Amino acid sequence: MAINWFKYSAPTTFYGLAGKMIPWFAFPSAILFAIGLYIGFFVAPIDETQGEFYRIMFIHVPASILSMFLYLVMAGYAALGLIFNTRLSAMMASAIAPTGALFAFISLWTGALWGKPTWGAWWLWDARLTSELILLFLYLGFIALHASIDDPRRADRAAALLAIVGSVNVPIIYFSVRWWNTLHQGSTIKFSGTSMHIAMQHALFTMLAACWLYAIAIVLARVRSIILERERNTTWINELPEVRS
Repeated sequence: MAINWFKYSAPTTFYGLAGKMIPWFAFPSAILFAIGLYIGFFVAPIDETQGEFYRIMFIHVPASILSMFLYLVMAGYAALGLIFNTRLSAMMASAIAPTGALFAFISLWTGALWGKPTWGAWWLWDARLTSELILLFLYLGFIALHASIDDPRRADRAAALLAIVGSVNVPIIYFSVRWWNTLHQGSTIKFSGTSMHIAMQHALFTMLAACWLYAIAIVLARVRSIILERERNTTWINELPEVRS
């Protein structure tokens, strides 16, 4: 079984597998987004403290979680590509970066919308906000550095080093509320001892699952495009039906 799965570590075999997997993640993601937004904006009750403004949480929290986790996954793939010189690992890291940057941007943008009525300002140099902004810059730096080097293999190695070094910022984001006296509230998702209304929990976890599935689907679609670009001069690419047509 291990040997059968190992064969998908090559772009030639993973390309087809990724194409088959995309619909299994994309369609459930769309359904869960619709359900999560409906529960969050029409079923969940009004918060006693924040009123209607708290509903931005159903977008902000999943986006923040995905922005951090995707960076760790990106750095992990980058490290595998750097250590073992595997082409697909580097391609996966490049495919993850734009999606991670998108979630980081959404996290900051929704955080600003949440912060204005809550704190009275669109932006404060709070420890968590600042470290999340640094995370966005790390994503953009990874993308820019990779694009600035013509040789793909050299670009992979340079960007991998940036991704690995930058991963130290993720635990800083997560623990910033505990380490420093910040305005940002603590963890929203708790598996025990939470007073959050059950409808709020359902909306939050549904949106989180939707974001997960979306991230997987879009990364698989993007890595297929990267494989086509990187392998465009190979025989197997030119024999693909979508290329010949």
